[in-house]
Amino acid sequence: MVETMIQQVPARVRLAMLRAATQVFGERAGVRMLHIKGDAVDTSLRAMKTTGSDVDVLVDPRRIGALHTALLQAGWSVYSTFHSGSPFGHAQTYFHGDWGHLDVHRRFPGIQIPDADAFELLWESRIPGEVAGIEYRAPSVDAQAVLLMLNSARDSRHGRQTAERLWGAVGAEQKIRCLALVAELDAVVAFAAATGRLEAYAHRREYRLWKAVSQGGSRIAEWWGRIRAQRTLRDAVRVGARSVLVNRERLEHRLGHSPSARDVLAEFSARSVQGLREAWLIVFRRRR
Repeated sequence: MVETMIQQVPARVRLAMLRAATQVFGERAGVRMLHIKGDAVDTSLRAMKTTGSDVDVLVDPRRIGALHTALLQAGWSVYSTFHSGSPFGHAQTYFHGDWGHLDVHRRFPGIQIPDADAFELLWESRIPGEVAGIEYRAPSVDAQAVLLMLNSARDSRHGRQTAERLWGAVGAEQKIRCLALVAELDAVVAFAAATGRLEAYAHRREYRLWKAVSQGGSRIAEWWGRIRAQRTLRDAVRVGARSVLVNRERLEHRLGHSPSARDVLAEFSARSVQGLREAWLIVFRRRR
């Protein structure tokens, strides 16, 4: 029934209302946010007009809790958490029966300076936008180009072509400004992954994670990259411990119902077999 209700409203209209509603509830909760991706992107950076399927906002990380409470009170539910959504733990997804999915980012993958500092840096150069009669804020056009480049690095199939097309459309002066921003954000490793220069940063702790994400890799390679990318030993141990656990949220979405103990055990067994197979392949290739 919920899917039918969402499908009855044209996607462009639904997403416009979702973006406007997100902005309104954010303002009521006293939360600053920057609208990213989708129709919030400047037309000069969009190769083609795409409707998209959700709305993304980058939120002041110190106010995530306030926005979370406001969204739940307004009828949203948590679809996937920061810890289960991606290798970077950057976004939490919410679902609303009328408007669909909303991705709330506390950070943007690839940016290495502290989350609050990154938000403030992007907030300083914000530009206005408007949707459904509601004004919102987006990163500057230069910042949008940088974020899109970083985002392309996470696509192992088409990311390189997307990055080449985007970077090719950016003028010489804008390239200089974008590269300066990449340095300020300490996003050089992810940017290098997008542009095919990742090997120049093999000494960086986040190198293995971006190699696995941008070029495609086994589950073991990705988790090892996640562990190596952590700033502290405590965080590395915590991530390592999560690597053997079943992602119950993803399992529930795949099954279409809350997983039973038997479902979790079956998934754990399947993951163990897959992990052993990947480990054997790694050893075999190295021996060859």
